[in-house]
Amino acid sequence: MITAVETTSLTKKFGGFTAVDGITLTIPEGSVYGFLGPNGSGKSTTIKMLCGLLAPTSGRALVLGMDLSSGRKLREGAGYMSQKFSLYPDLTVAENLELYAGLYGLSGANKRTRIDEMLEFSGLADRKRSLTATLSGGVRQKLALGCAILHRPRILFLDEPTGGVDPKSRREFWRVIYSLSGDGITVIVTTHFMDEAEHCDRVAFIYGGKLLANDSPSSFRKRMPGCLYEISGRDTMTLLGNVKRRSDLPLIDANFFGAKLRLLFVSEYDFAKDRAFDGYESKKITPSMEDVFVRFVKSGAEEGRA
Repeated sequence: MITAVETTSLTKKFGGFTAVDGITLTIPEGSVYGFLGPNGSGKSTTIKMLCGLLAPTSGRALVLGMDLSSGRKLREGAGYMSQKFSLYPDLTVAENLELYAGLYGLSGANKRTRIDEMLEFSGLADRKRSLTATLSGGVRQKLALGCAILHRPRILFLDEPTGGVDPKSRREFWRVIYSLSGDGITVIVTTHFMDEAEHCDRVAFIYGGKLLANDSPSSFRKRMPGCLYEISGRDTMTLLGNVKRRSDLPLIDANFFGAKLRLLFVSEYDFAKDRAFDGYESKKITPSMEDVFVRFVKSGAEEGRA
C-alpha cells in the first residue's frame, strides 16, 4: 500500500483551545477518505493543516511524502476546495479560472487547455462570461472543484463540498469524486452528512478534536454491538421514557432518528411478547453511519466518565 498521508499526534491549539487533539492516521493513495463529524469537531482545521494552510502546534504529518513545512512544494501537488470563499462572486466564470490558473503557476498553451477543459467539466463553456454570483449552488461548487483540479493535483482536499446544495447536485458531485479517485487522485473530504460517509473507502470519526475511530463503512457497521430495531407509532417520546426506566430490558442504547425510535438490544428481542410495545411497529434494521457515529460518541463519553 502506497501512503498519501501519514500523521502522528497531529495537534492544533488556538490559545487555550485545542481544536485538533493528537490525531494519528494513515491514508492510502488513490482512496476516497472521509472526515466525519458535526460542525466544530475539528474536521476543517485538520484538513487545513494537511494542505499547508495552517501550521500544526505539535505532531507531524507527511503528505505525498513531504513534511507539512514543505509549503509551496506541497501545494503544487495538492488541490483545495472550501465550502465558502473558494470562488470570487464578483468575477466571471472565466476570470475565476484565470485567477486559479495563475495561483497554481499554469501558463501558455497548458493554461488555456486546462481552462477550456474545466469549462467543459463544469458545464459552463457557454456561460464563461457570467458572474459567478449568478450560478446555482450546485454549479458553483462544480466550478470551484474545477478550479481546485486545474493543475492536476495528486491529492485533493474538499472541505464540506456539498454543503448548501440540493440532493441531485450532491449525487452528481460524488460521481465526480469517484471518477477522480479512479484516475488515481487521493480525495480527502470533510462532511457532517452521515450518509455521505457511505461513499468513502475509509472514514475517520472526529468529535471534540479527537479521532474516535478510523475504518471502512462496512467494518464500522460490523463493530456495532447487539441488534438494532426501529420503532414507529404514536407518542414514541413517552415510550422512550418508559423503556429507559425498565431494568429488565437487555437495552444498550436508545435514540431518536427523526420521529422514529431506535433501540439497540444486546440480542434479538421478541416485541410480540412485551405489552409495552402494543400498538407500535418494530423492525430489525442495519445500522446507518449515523447510528454508528452516535454509538461511538456515547461510548467515548462513557469511557471518559469511567
